Amino acid sequence: MGSDSPRWLDAGQQTAWRTLVALITRLPAALDTQSQRDSDMTHFEYFVLAVLSEAPGRRLQLSTLAEQANASLSRLSHVVTRLGARGWVRRETVPGSRGSFAVLTDDGYAKVVASAPAHVEAVRRLVFDGLDDAQVDTLTTLGAALLTQLDRGIAEGTGKA
Repeated sequence: MGSDSPRWLDAGQQTAWRTLVALITRLPAALDTQSQRDSDMTHFEYFVLAVLSEAPGRRLQLSTLAEQANASLSRLSHVVTRLGARGWVRRETVPGSRGSFAVLTDDGYAKVVASAPAHVEAVRRLVFDGLDDAQVDTLTTLGAALLTQLDRGIAEGTGKA
């Protein structure tokens, strides 16, 4: 097959692709709905707070936080600004660097602790209650393989601006 010919998906791949698209479209929307309703923040904002709550000293350099939150530095910076306006995160300068830390405040920690039970219940209901242990293992294996492929494709220039 020449490089100019499209590599069409076969029927099984098309079904798997459409299932994946439905999942990656509907799950974030459902998690956002729950998080906004129960905690007055987006799911991504909750996730950023949760990552910071687990970090040593409840602080991470913005670039590290962006990587752990699966976000661009620009998107993360905007979210940290919004969280800062609510008193949940503050920025601190990294000595000798242009970078900065995001630091979870006591109010931010209290917010993530208060929000966690509703979040984990939503995750259980939306994902894990319908899976047995073997399916969870398969989900982990497939997710890791898909992330590896995604990272490879991005590194090779697919999906980059």
